[in-house]
Amino acid sequence: MGFTAHFFLAAPSRMVAKALGAVRAVTGFGAQVVQVIERTVEAMGYEFVDIERVGGGLLRVTLDAPNAPGGVGLDDCEKVSRQLTRVLEVEGVDYERLEVSSPGLDRRLSRARDFARFAGQQVQVQLVEAIEGRRRFRGRLVGVSGAAGAEQVKLELAEDAPLEGLKKGVKKAQRPRASKAVNAAPAKVIEVALAAIDRARLVPELQFGSKR
Repeated sequence: MGFTAHFFLAAPSRMVAKALGAVRAVTGFGAQVVQVIERTVEAMGYEFVDIERVGGGLLRVTLDAPNAPGGVGLDDCEKVSRQLTRVLEVEGVDYERLEVSSPGLDRRLSRARDFARFAGQQVQVQLVEAIEGRRRFRGRLVGVSGAAGAEQVKLELAEDAPLEGLKKGVKKAQRPRASKAVNAAPAKVIEVALAAIDRARLVPELQFGSKR
């Protein structure tokens, strides 16, 4: 029977953690404006996912509808866009164009509810601060636990996930193919504070059927 190797990643330093809020301010926006946009989206029955400022004055807002059978549609995006246009005008937000869209296959994860909802799926995580020279991790999301404000995210690393900081020219050791679970390599599991995560996204798992 295989074993699971655990190691834990602490939250970032106090200075960095203090700079992080429950809602991270987008470049050019205050946290209050982001919260207003989030409240507006969720008051309309949608889930606020992300907001970002893109080149050319484009403001992109991403939303989801987890309880809707078809997810977010064009009509939903148009309805939210009209409402946000009025809200942003009142708030005096400077932008050229507004884009409202669905999250897509590589949806961003930021809240504890996101990590709980997508447990079992493949994700890519980037930390605020490097741990032993490594900031990026990829693997299967096991889940999230802990009290509000002190949540811990558990991730089972992909076997072929490369470690940052390895010297060039060093070849990865070949892993023998085991026919029985008793010979399987131990799964590496990390547990990191939610506050220590800078960005996290789902990794699309595309399945192609037979050519027939």
